[in-house]
Amino acid sequence: MSAEMPARSDLRERTRQAVRAELVTVAWELFVRQGYDATTVDEIAAAVGMSQRSFFRYFSSKEDIVLGKFQAFGEILADALAKRPGEEDAWTALRRALDWFVGGSERDPRYGLELLRLTDQTPALKARRLEQQTHWQELLAPHVATRLDPPATGANDLRPAALAGAALACMNVANAAWVAGDGNQSLGRLIDEAMRAVRPSAF
Repeated sequence: MSAEMPARSDLRERTRQAVRAELVTVAWELFVRQGYDATTVDEIAAAVGMSQRSFFRYFSSKEDIVLGKFQAFGEILADALAKRPGEEDAWTALRRALDWFVGGSERDPRYGLELLRLTDQTPALKARRLEQQTHWQELLAPHVATRLDPPATGANDLRPAALAGAALACMNVANAAWVAGDGNQSLGRLIDEAMRAVRPSAF
């Protein structure tokens, strides 16, 4: 019985994740087709054959469908930074950690363009996206601290948060230019340009 129960729990979790993924896919199709504000929770739920009540078992709001992506992005970025070679300085490691975003966007720019346009055009989502990025800064700062010379000296040392925040600001500037160019420019090159504006000798 004890071995059977964890297996059932794993199956339930896999089923839950599959349903969440389907809801995200369907919701994005509706957002892109008819706009975020014009899309209701009822429509999203109906499109996958469930009730509104069932929808709320998986997401607390339609905002969470969009913003859940940004929470995951921050965790992936922090993990990418933690895995960079130890000999890289903090600024270079931050730039290389952003390659995860660059790779996906340059292989298929459509999703990234849709995500950024949607959040830029919806004030509530844009505010929440910036709020999420403040959390990203908090996730990145400890990994930046280990790469500083001289080493960071604790909570009163502003360098880790300042560098993480500056890198994210450069990413935002590059993203804006990339969206304005309809994804036809290299996002990696734009991030390089933005980050070299802060540190001209970098990479």
